[in-house]
Amino acid sequence: MRAVTNDAPLHHRARRMRGRDPRQAHRAATPLELLYDLTFVVAFSQAGTQAAHLLELGHFGAAIAGFALGTFGVTWAWINYSWLASAFDNDDIVFRIATFVQMVGVIILALGMPPLFHSIDEGHHLDNVLTVTGYVVMRIAGIGLWLRVARHDPQHRRTALTYAALVGLMQIGWIVLIFVDPPLVVAIALFVALGVAEMLVPLVAERRGGTTPWHPHHIAERYGLLAIITLGEVVLGTVLSVSAVVEEEGWSLAAGVVAFGGTALAFGMWWIYFTLPSAEVLAERRGRSFPWGYLHLALFAALAATGAGLHVAAVAIRRDAHIDDVTALLTIVIPVGVFILALFTIYSVLLGRFAPLSVLLFAGSAVVLIAAVIAVAAGASLSLGIGVVALAPVVVIVGYETVGHRHQAAALAELRA
Repeated sequence: MRAVTNDAPLHHRARRMRGRDPRQAHRAATPLELLYDLTFVVAFSQAGTQAAHLLELGHFGAAIAGFALGTFGVTWAWINYSWLASAFDNDDIVFRIATFVQMVGVIILALGMPPLFHSIDEGHHLDNVLTVTGYVVMRIAGIGLWLRVARHDPQHRRTALTYAALVGLMQIGWIVLIFVDPPLVVAIALFVALGVAEMLVPLVAERRGGTTPWHPHHIAERYGLLAIITLGEVVLGTVLSVSAVVEEEGWSLAAGVVAFGGTALAFGMWWIYFTLPSAEVLAERRGRSFPWGYLHLALFAALAATGAGLHVAAVAIRRDAHIDDVTALLTIVIPVGVFILALFTIYSVLLGRFAPLSVLLFAGSAVVLIAAVIAVAAGASLSLGIGVVALAPVVVIVGYETVGHRHQAAALAELRA
């Protein structure tokens, strides 16, 4: 019998952390990465629940501000870990423990969401102690990994040291923000400034020291997995909305419409997201990774916000909300519209071309969303409005499956040529 060989050792003792082959065949997400992603279910759920509570009260400014701050911290930390792991993950005990520390940081950040939202709603100061603490814990673990790369991989030492230094500097800024405790408006302005500075770190590090050897198919899969994680919020929101209808009216046609509409909405958003030829294009044009990755911040936020909107709809259906049905529906319509807009923007950036068909499909989906709002304003039920909203992704699906896939195939052939 021939012995089974495996390039990776069977143990997980500490070993050198060097750049991986960006052309490695069959590279896929690891079980550790999948476990790591599970903690983000809690974080997105916390952000969505807190935002939904303020939205149904009509406190829109506080809901949007809290949701933006919370989801940025969660998503940006995930993005940084995923790119580092794509380039340098060696699955040894040190990397595993660093990942565990990051998971602890996610939980701390999630626990800080309620006081963060509450403080913004009160309008006096920003209670960001737990959220910033969790974020800093996650980032410190990342700094430790960058320092390991600098020690073990001479080719990428300059890049790794730049990452470690700049990320460390940013964390000092976040910690100072906790202890200074300025008025709310000033705190949010400083939060935004630090967030923008954080987003500049990869641009500076990769240009100063050279690019890291991330794997295009692996990183595309990682982003797709987080999209599925955030779509879980849409499914949860659907369950809450159906439960609200059943509680109000019993099992009825309205309950069936909400169940079908919410599930179809999640399924449709999943379908059109995975029309993105991310892996294929990133393998050919690695320079497009920055706009592709950064634009996903808006896309992930829109997916999570759609789930929050369905939470609001559940409260409105029970007649416990402080807003009318049209406003409640808008908390779903606007995130879905932002998601589709972000998707087409990413698509155009990836392929490096402006496609008139994309404009046509976006306009068609926008017409469906507007029709849903008009229908509810004219007296249709919120349940029916949710069912109509679910048709927005269907417009894109039909357009892609009939005509769009041919345009995509031609664009990819041109790109490879």
